[in-house]
Amino acid sequence: MLDKQEDLKDIQGRFPFLIAFVVIAFFVLLIRTGYLQLIKGGHFKELSESNRLRSLPIEPYRGLIFDRNGELLAHNVPAFHLSFILEDLKDKATTIKKVSGFVGISEKEINEKIKAKKNTYPFAPVRIKENIGAKEVALIEAHRLDLPGVMVEAVARREYRHGNMAAHLLGYLSEITQGQLDNVVNDTVYPGMTVGQNGVEKTYDEILRGIPGYKEVEVDAYGHEVRLFNIDRPVRGNDIYLTIDMNLQKIAEDALGNESGAVVAVDTTSGDILAMASHPPYDHNLLSKRVNVKDWEALINDPATPLNNRAIQGLYPPGSVYKIVTAAATIERETLELDENIQCKGGLQFGRRYFRDWKAGGHGNVALHRAIVESCDVYFYKAGIALGVDGMADYALRLGLGSPTGIDLPSEKGGLIPTKSWKLSARKQEWLEGETLSVAIGQSYVLTTPMQLAMLISTVANSGLKHRPKSVFGIKDQKTGELYRFPPVETGRVEIREETFQILKAALRGVVNEQGGTAGGVRSKIAEIGGKTGTAQVIALKPNLPKELLNQKRFKDHALFVAFAPVSDPRIAVSVVVEHGGKGSSVAAPIAKKIIEGYLKNVKS
Repeated sequence: MLDKQEDLKDIQGRFPFLIAFVVIAFFVLLIRTGYLQLIKGGHFKELSESNRLRSLPIEPYRGLIFDRNGELLAHNVPAFHLSFILEDLKDKATTIKKVSGFVGISEKEINEKIKAKKNTYPFAPVRIKENIGAKEVALIEAHRLDLPGVMVEAVARREYRHGNMAAHLLGYLSEITQGQLDNVVNDTVYPGMTVGQNGVEKTYDEILRGIPGYKEVEVDAYGHEVRLFNIDRPVRGNDIYLTIDMNLQKIAEDALGNESGAVVAVDTTSGDILAMASHPPYDHNLLSKRVNVKDWEALINDPATPLNNRAIQGLYPPGSVYKIVTAAATIERETLELDENIQCKGGLQFGRRYFRDWKAGGHGNVALHRAIVESCDVYFYKAGIALGVDGMADYALRLGLGSPTGIDLPSEKGGLIPTKSWKLSARKQEWLEGETLSVAIGQSYVLTTPMQLAMLISTVANSGLKHRPKSVFGIKDQKTGELYRFPPVETGRVEIREETFQILKAALRGVVNEQGGTAGGVRSKIAEIGGKTGTAQVIALKPNLPKELLNQKRFKDHALFVAFAPVSDPRIAVSVVVEHGGKGSSVAAPIAKKIIEGYLKNVKS
């Protein structure tokens, strides 16, 4: 009996602790419930709703691209993409295996795409395969209930109507990269969206791509849409009109043919790019689809570098085209008299080195005018010695060489105009006077782009008036239907006397139209052409080089030609560079003639 009383007292003694535990537990549960309901309620409601209601982006139709005459160059065609919503995948391994069999993509590649994708918001689609065919769409839709988290997106795919023509100028599209997403400060793009990756497609991407829309949909347990609640429709992108004339573009591309190189044609009155060709081209229709890793690596590792826009990224010694610069500096600085004759016997001994002229027998006695007409190296060797490398660099820079032209295309290169200070800084070496002779004829360290050379000859034709080149003629506003045209942009006038330009233009006219001119073969019946030939060495000529080496195309000289026409009233300027083409007079100059004549036959007076 005493034991029972003691047990009862023991229980009664513990009872307050039990009460306290229950009360504390109750309050803990009450606080937790309050926290979940009041503090985190909105969050969990959003998660719950997202399993039923989702806001999905709608990609806008991209603006069209036309040439200056209204010919359609790039438009949109219907296409289907296969994507995964990772949050909806019920059995990832099984789903991947089934999809792999349906659309012909390996399980490994699918897993790599999923792993590489870094989504920035929930339920963002991970694109597995672009441009799937009708048969693949039918297979996916037929097995829809067995493939939760798998969706077919109906989209508009970019198509370029003229194949790979003007590929470098137009550019191409592909899915936005994570790096591009990280650099966007607004909500006009989202994961999976297609954006411009090169050419005008990239430069004018914001104008072309429009504004995405959004739709609120109800989804079932498999993540498939069952009902549309609300839709905010996308805004179509604006159309752009390029400055190029597609007929002239075709002439340029056909004239360049299978050769590697570049052609640039410019309207001297405005800076408009009338044609821009870079060979070898690439298939931008292919790149605007999903390119597999193997094909992409083959493209970027191709030794012919087809992705390189040689017109603005190709760096070439200008060869004798640079004599325009040397001549301008000589006239301006009066280091040689205009009528001062220099004797050319086929070369010049300078120090321990003999500098050859391109004409083995020499040109005899020549002054400035005939030195340009016949492209006498010896004359310009002596002119270069009198000027010094810095004296030539001064006028090269004034005329726009050695720096980007400012064209509205991505990744333009600036080239190089050497000076004494540049060599000391870049090479840690003093300038050698013998190097000055090579610079005077556009060799040594001098590097320019075909775009720069086109603007050089355009500036000379305009007696020093400089334009910023542009590739877009105007933009058509989709809301108003109005076409806004970009006006010419004059960037100043070169500090060179008008008299100097008249002397240069007379000599450049003589290159084509006078007896003994290096480009006499391109004389035209349509208009008087002025120009300058150039042949740029790829390797230094040495006495003991084997013939079989010199005969290989990769060791042949680059062929160059710059021209403008008509001489009395310039309307067009052209630069041509043919890699390893040989002589500028016989290879590059005929290409320029075809372009000039093709343009002047059709240009409005």
